[in-house]
Amino acid sequence: MTDYRTHSNDSQVNHEEAASFPALTVVNLNQAAGSVKETYKNFVVCDVNNHCIRMAVMQGEYRWHHHPHSDECFLVLEGQLEIDLSDGRSFRLLPGEAFTIPAGVVHRTRAQERTVNLCFEDRAAYTDAVFVEDTPQEAQV
Repeated sequence: MTDYRTHSNDSQVNHEEAASFPALTVVNLNQAAGSVKETYKNFVVCDVNNHCIRMAVMQGEYRWHHHPHSDECFLVLEGQLEIDLSDGRSFRLLPGEAFTIPAGVVHRTRAQERTVNLCFEDRAAYTDAVFVEDTPQEAQV
């Protein structure tokens, strides 16, 4: 099936909104990432109040989008995550580096190699994402 968020074909379920681990559970992030075999998988690791910690394992490009009501803070665990902004700026994050995108800022993420990152965001940020055209010039909001 084609994932409308990445335009990639994958017969696996590549997105999960239910938290994978309940409160009061020790979570081994390396194990969770290591169990992912797909090119793209995005899932909620755990919930914290009305926010969540989401893990994305990816290689390739995610579509241009923005979140009208939520900042996103990315923390890279493995690989290199590139974040492009619609104003032409790009940022490359290495393991151990974090970067926050304010609500409403049009962006996309991409990875040349398998990359694992955590995203700290409002619980509804994934489902209320607004997708825009695939070129930065058209992505201005």
